[in-house]
Amino acid sequence: MDVAGQAALVTGGGSGLGAGTAKALAAAGAKVAVLDVNLDAAKALAAEIGGLALACDVTSAADAEKAVAAAAAAHGPARVLVNCAGIAPAARIVGKDGPLALDAFRKVIEVNLIGTFNLTRLAAAGMQSLPADSGGERGLIVMTASVAAFEGQIGQAAYAASKGGVAALVLPAAREFAKSGIRVMGVAPGLFGTPMLLGMPQNVQDSLAQQVPFPSRFGTAAEYAALVMHMLANPMLNGEVVRLDGAIRMGPK
Repeated sequence: MDVAGQAALVTGGGSGLGAGTAKALAAAGAKVAVLDVNLDAAKALAAEIGGLALACDVTSAADAEKAVAAAAAAHGPARVLVNCAGIAPAARIVGKDGPLALDAFRKVIEVNLIGTFNLTRLAAAGMQSLPADSGGERGLIVMTASVAAFEGQIGQAAYAASKGGVAALVLPAAREFAKSGIRVMGVAPGLFGTPMLLGMPQNVQDSLAQQVPFPSRFGTAAEYAALVMHMLANPMLNGEVVRLDGAIRMGPK
């Protein structure tokens, strides 16, 4: 799919993987709407790429509906949605202070899984109204899972469950939207240089990076974005979750 002149939505677009993807889409000529709960971060990135900044709490139906409608009013219905909004708190199911608070688990599911579904349902509805391109396509939706979906570590129960749900959502969504010419793909990143990891002490960062077989470093937002751009270019990629992890397989802890 040629994204030049086409509308795109990126959630969590104010930083990390979302920001890298928004930059790549804009460089390819897309009209990018940067959705983020942190409006200041979204505005800064949008100003850099000539995009549109929109405040959006992905767990809120009203917020998402408002943001998608505003993006469509400015750019037209999006042909591309990249779901990058997410959180990754670490907590054991039963810690030193007892069982994990249920609301803490619920929050991770709401942001990572329900937030992904929330934007997917709205973007797909808009894509279905668009004319198909010469290849019969109307759009691409990318969901961000994680290697934790398959090898969740101790302390990642909520995160792994949420990302496992995202991974499981890809295929049924792709099957449902196939008749409309809308593809759905997932990316399962390994250790990436997001603000969360880069905020750790340097010795911890170095130890984590050495666990990646090759290249033995954190992945970059540009590398995540490059995979998204390839997914756009290759119409046979559909209904699959692609690991982007340097061959890492996470241990128990």
